[in-house]
Amino acid sequence: MEILDLDLIKERRKKNGLTLKQMADRLGFSNASVYYKYESGIYAFKAETLPILAMILKCDINNFFKKNYSKTEINRDQKSA
Repeated sequence: MEILDLDLIKERRKKNGLTLKQMADRLGFSNASVYYKYESGIYAFKAETLPILAMILKCDINNFFKKNYSKTEINRDQKSA
């Protein structure tokens, strides 16, 4: 299962010198507080927002995802190694 890497999104935003307000404006959110709730995981980014986010943050959309292993998957992977 893959999940969004919110730490990467925050890191890329800061690396590109963008404020929460600038991100909110570019994504059409009402204010910085709303964008912050997405970036912190309180709200979930919609799929149609991700290509725009990738363009703003100057990265590939695939970079946003990381593998989320459950304990069961980790145990299964270790047994098969």
